[in-house]
Amino acid sequence: MSSRTSVKYLALLVGPIIFLLIQIVNPQIWFPEIAWDVFSIGIWMIIWWVFEAIPIFATALLPMILFPSTGVFKLAEATSPYASPIIFLFMGGFMLALAMEKHKLHKRIALNLIHLTGTNANGIILGFMLATAVLSMWISNTATTVMMLPIALSVVKLLEKHNDSFSGFGRFKTALFLSIAYSANVGGMATIIGTPPNVVLVGLVQNILGETIDFVNWLIIGIPTVTVMIIVIYQLLTKVLFKHGIKKIEGAESYIHKEIASLGQWSQEEKWVAIIFGITAICWIGKSQINSLIGSEILNDTVTAMSGGLATFLIPLNKSGKMLMNWEDMKNLPWGILILFGGGMALAKAMEEAGFVDMIGQAIGTYKDIPIWLLILVLTALSLFLTEIMSNVALTTIAIPMVLSISSGLEVNPYLLAVPVAMATSCAFMMPISTPPNAIVFSSGYINIKQMVRAGIILNLFAIIILVLAGIFLAPYIN
Repeated sequence: MSSRTSVKYLALLVGPIIFLLIQIVNPQIWFPEIAWDVFSIGIWMIIWWVFEAIPIFATALLPMILFPSTGVFKLAEATSPYASPIIFLFMGGFMLALAMEKHKLHKRIALNLIHLTGTNANGIILGFMLATAVLSMWISNTATTVMMLPIALSVVKLLEKHNDSFSGFGRFKTALFLSIAYSANVGGMATIIGTPPNVVLVGLVQNILGETIDFVNWLIIGIPTVTVMIIVIYQLLTKVLFKHGIKKIEGAESYIHKEIASLGQWSQEEKWVAIIFGITAICWIGKSQINSLIGSEILNDTVTAMSGGLATFLIPLNKSGKMLMNWEDMKNLPWGILILFGGGMALAKAMEEAGFVDMIGQAIGTYKDIPIWLLILVLTALSLFLTEIMSNVALTTIAIPMVLSISSGLEVNPYLLAVPVAMATSCAFMMPISTPPNAIVFSSGYINIKQMVRAGIILNLFAIIILVLAGIFLAPYIN
């Protein structure tokens, strides 16, 4: 039995044991009984989340059982977060992403973006980065990486034919594969639906603060931050960390043309997916103007997302009744992520009910002399390095309620702290185990762990600086 497996089994036992000990002792000092109940449940969940004793999605179901049984909430209250509008916002986004993947629209977009940036070595790297980041704004970073890796492998095979001519052969390959993983990680930060931590943040802000971060508001910080991150990653990989000195790659242009040609003309399916996606994006971006025009507030981000997702089931492709999407396609929807959001928001709701949010805020409020930039720096750095060893969704779920409490205690704009901390959980650059994109490109065999750690540490430091600046200068404009 491996040491990792042993730790998981130990955590499997430790979580419920601590819960039972607190329930039996029932201290009733410092905190009321309900607070100890929530604390014991929270400790159990955090232990299982951090060490992944069972799948993190399954751990998220604990509140549904434990809150009613301990009297924290009635069953209806305990289960309501699992049906939050934020859950359905992300679900609608997932449905659109599935339609793009099923009908290969994402591959067409990726190949054309790579083609636009040219076929010299650095142009190819930039093309892969842009294509990966743009797709990650809308579909999962895992699916994006899985699609981009075979294309990158084909380009590398072209280069291998001319290996003797290029002294920077190895460095080019390393930069290319790392650029895909890193772009997939940060690309999703640009939109609310791009990566799970963004959705968790939006849901927790709505539950705890009663405020709504809509699609357009998020773009105010998401697009500039991701743009700067992509530029920095590109410059560091190609000009500093893995400078290769290769100019034009012979055969690359013809390969990209061949791949685009193999897709053929736009299919009827691709056209319909593009139309639905375009209308959905327009409704997200122009929500306020459309509502003003029709004189009603009926349009919101969740309604738009679910309307777009549902539309993929309503488009007939032929007289036999074949539709753009069918329910069988929904088996690929990441249902576990939706459950994880619900469990996280249930825990946050219980923490607020038990008074933890106010208590943390009051405790931190006594340290009003802390420079806000230093606090943002420390919290962002802590979040970023923790995400290297634990699930970014679990980390966001645990950290954001605390951060919102801190901002309340210091009487500062909550987004100054919460946004950089949430975004930092998407910036895992150091370890293959940190994110699925890292693991996928590592599995290619073209990258060793030393290269990933070396590049990751430097990128982590730059990411902290960028996110702190984004928090200070952009986050206040979200609402």
